[in-house]
Amino acid sequence: MKENSLSNNQDIRNKIIQKLLEQDVQIVSEDPLENTMVLNMGPSHPSTHGVLRVILKLDGETVVDAMCDVGYLHRGFEKIAENSTYHEFIPHTDRLDYLSPLSNNVAIALAIEKVAGITAPPRAQYIRTILCELARISSHLMAIGSIGIDLGALTYWFYTFTEREKLYDIFDLVVGARFTTSFTRIGGISHDITEEGIQAIKVFIKELPSILKKCEKLLNRNRIFIDRTQGIGKISLEDALNWGLSGPNLRASGSERDLRKDEPYLIYPELDFDVPYYNEGDTLARFLIRIDEIYESLRIVEQALKKLPEGEIISNDPKNALPRKEKIYTKMEELINDFMLVNFGINPPVGEIYQAIESSKGELGFYIVSDGSGYPWRLKIRSPSFCNLQVLPLLLKGQMISDVVAIIGSIDPVMGECDK
Repeated sequence: MKENSLSNNQDIRNKIIQKLLEQDVQIVSEDPLENTMVLNMGPSHPSTHGVLRVILKLDGETVVDAMCDVGYLHRGFEKIAENSTYHEFIPHTDRLDYLSPLSNNVAIALAIEKVAGITAPPRAQYIRTILCELARISSHLMAIGSIGIDLGALTYWFYTFTEREKLYDIFDLVVGARFTTSFTRIGGISHDITEEGIQAIKVFIKELPSILKKCEKLLNRNRIFIDRTQGIGKISLEDALNWGLSGPNLRASGSERDLRKDEPYLIYPELDFDVPYYNEGDTLARFLIRIDEIYESLRIVEQALKKLPEGEIISNDPKNALPRKEKIYTKMEELINDFMLVNFGINPPVGEIYQAIESSKGELGFYIVSDGSGYPWRLKIRSPSFCNLQVLPLLLKGQMISDVVAIIGSIDPVMGECDK
């Protein structure tokens, strides 16, 4: 009875197929675009790493085309800068790449000092360098942890975030704030680093390598992780340069460009460190290079702590640098200087400058046009997250929809910096 039932079903199926063939019906279209669908990923999807909307055109599970739609977090920082004094704008830079606010503070301070023609004292430059590299480590821990959890490696995420939490404790100890620091001042830094803060940093840089080794054992030879990242989202060095990539994303495609070496600032010329790079240009390379850069940042911090000189932490320049609080409360001249700077700002000479640093995401640059007043006449931000996202459609074409999350994570965008 059962055999007869199966036989009848097979006969019916054969008759239907024969009828379709006789009517010359095309079951699958010859035009690969005719059966595509459009899918919105974001702007609320967690794996877009913020309010990024990616419009995907799919043929089955293959990405045929993609487009980035940004601007959901736009705050108009460039216009805010043009209506603020140079001092007033520094806290706003905390909210650009909010994963490394300390380096953002340094970038804007260097730009303002360049247009004003002043230089921070050596001790302030050393402390700035130390904090910039700690900010790079914090940002990279976030980046590699996010790639891990995007692909299902939850334990890896906990490892990296535990170390990142230790860094926030250090920032709280050294700077006085965990997240939005506003530590840098024109001509120097807000206050000196304490011996307790130095010891906390030394303990951290000593312990982190062993944790990184554990992280590498978890994923670097994990078959699933390698298959999900190796050869995915590849870009050549020529294309990377043409599309304006910078930072780890560019160095993962074979370039050795690093502003700390090529256009040195602060005390980087006095330090010994290497610039890691990979030639593969894929998602795995962009993941691995951030781990390598953490090791190099640890070397930089260790050297800077050993060479940290004594001295002032802010320039003795009454027309540009804010006086120390103890002097404001005891001397009339210092009180007047503070009043003038806070209310009217510095008055740099007429001119224009561009100053960039090697942030965790790439080249973070500030272009300032001064008309001699206390406000910048024009201020433009070259944010690496915005520039790096240009290449996303190129990386996504031809990949599977499951690869989209991994590729976005490997670019490591922060939308606060993109939607400036």
